[in-house]
Amino acid sequence: MAPKLRPAGVRIPAVLVFCFLALAAVAQTLPARLATPNEIRGMLVERVDVQHKTDGIVVGVITKHGREIIAYGKFDASDPRVPDGETVYEIGSITKVFTSLLLCDMALHGEVKLSDPVAKYLPQDVHVPTRNGKQITLLDLATHHSGLPRMPTNYNGAYTPQQMYDFLSHYTLPRDPGAKYEYSNLGGGLLAQALCLRAGTDYETLLRTRITGPLHMDHTALHMTMEMQTNSIPGRNNGNQAPNIAIDALEGAGAIRSTADDMLIFLAANMGIVKSPLLPAMKKMLSVRRDAGAVGEVALGWHVASGIVWHNGGTNGYHSYAGFDPHRKVGVVVLSNSTDFIDDIGRRVLNYPTTGPVEQHVGPQAAR
Repeated sequence: MAPKLRPAGVRIPAVLVFCFLALAAVAQTLPARLATPNEIRGMLVERVDVQHKTDGIVVGVITKHGREIIAYGKFDASDPRVPDGETVYEIGSITKVFTSLLLCDMALHGEVKLSDPVAKYLPQDVHVPTRNGKQITLLDLATHHSGLPRMPTNYNGAYTPQQMYDFLSHYTLPRDPGAKYEYSNLGGGLLAQALCLRAGTDYETLLRTRITGPLHMDHTALHMTMEMQTNSIPGRNNGNQAPNIAIDALEGAGAIRSTADDMLIFLAANMGIVKSPLLPAMKKMLSVRRDAGAVGEVALGWHVASGIVWHNGGTNGYHSYAGFDPHRKVGVVVLSNSTDFIDDIGRRVLNYPTTGPVEQHVGPQAAR
């Protein structure tokens, strides 16, 4: 008989666990099961020992029956510690999901409207580009339909709000806001900047008071605590240790650090597996769908393809993937300390095809 999973509300100890993941019966039109722990471990061994793409990977799986952590590798050549559910990684552009959740929470509390022009919340002397009389809205920013580019041309590795405002004041939109999907880190950073100005606080505080605090995600933050620093695995880029991501005016696009344990809490809350005051805002995130071309659809923050709600992220030395099936109520997070794509692992764990639009989204440059 397969061992039982831990209850979904119980925090996972920092040990490797290899247990059979049982699922309740699902509709015949959906995949029948998740990948088994042995299958997942095989994927990780292949990526670490055979392909030498990364030093250490952590996979977290959540179902309505419980959650498990499967990890493989080590911190680096000089640190033989095996990563686990408490190991800290940069999650890159998955940060945008948190930023959009802040937007939806503030909208439900009447502090902003999705249809509000972003210019409404910026300093009066900031000129936000318009086209044909159409303004960039908060909704446009959260769904990558603003017309703003992936990165501002004046980005030099450390970006100030004033540099962002200067870029906006001189930028000409190539199309009307709302007309077409174009992935934009600048848009994600600008959205966070506007929300912080509306709330009268900084992004770290907004994140903690609205999301990580209520969800008890104690190891998710921009600035790491001493405990997080101790458990932080070094990022790698082409075999070399990579610098950590800059925390600047684009922080809302990609600067969050987190763990597999915390990200499973986040996925569980999004699926309604655990009770959370944020569930109405999380549902609102999926209430809007816009065409995203080859990527599939884009909701508020999340992308949607092949029945999976997902986002990935990449920074100077890390790659991440988080996805869930809202119908089966199963989810996965994959965290790796290299720039190599690991999206295929997440999709294989969920037992979905590993090819298609999901793999065409955010590259390792996403949060730079």
